[in-house]
Amino acid sequence: MLKDLHTLFARDLDTLRAEVALYPNDVLPWQAVAGCPNSGGNLVLHLVGNLRHFIGAQLGATGYIRDRTAEFASTGFTRAELQAAVSVASTDVARTLLSLEPARLAEPYPFPTLGKSTVTGLFLLHLSAHLAFHLGQLDYHRRVVTGDRVGAGALSLAPLFNP
Repeated sequence: MLKDLHTLFARDLDTLRAEVALYPNDVLPWQAVAGCPNSGGNLVLHLVGNLRHFIGAQLGATGYIRDRTAEFASTGFTRAELQAAVSVASTDVARTLLSLEPARLAEPYPFPTLGKSTVTGLFLLHLSAHLAFHLGQLDYHRRVVTGDRVGAGALSLAPLFNP
């Protein structure tokens, strides 16, 4: 299961980098869209912070300190800076998932959320779904602000058959 989770996270983080690259300049990721609460840039920062905190810091002991407020308040990062942040998160996720013992999936997740505890495997599945959900939002944001209908290959099945 850990290898499968690694495959899904790697695929979706690769797509996240591709989405950022499809913005034609450094301004459009930050453009507000009526009816959408977050810019593309803020979605990227949120996903990076979420994964670095819940996987890297909590399971991998990376020492990352999350600033969730800044994920939604920050602006102006370049596409290169956003992609670099995704690369760091990708490294944290890969190192952590590939070093965990399989028995850990059945153990309680070390950081109670909403005052509740759940098993690590279920929480990792939730984090994968969370990433995919916001990846879809980012894809629509990019398409709206650029007018470009080209997709970034989100949720490709190919990595599942060639991990």
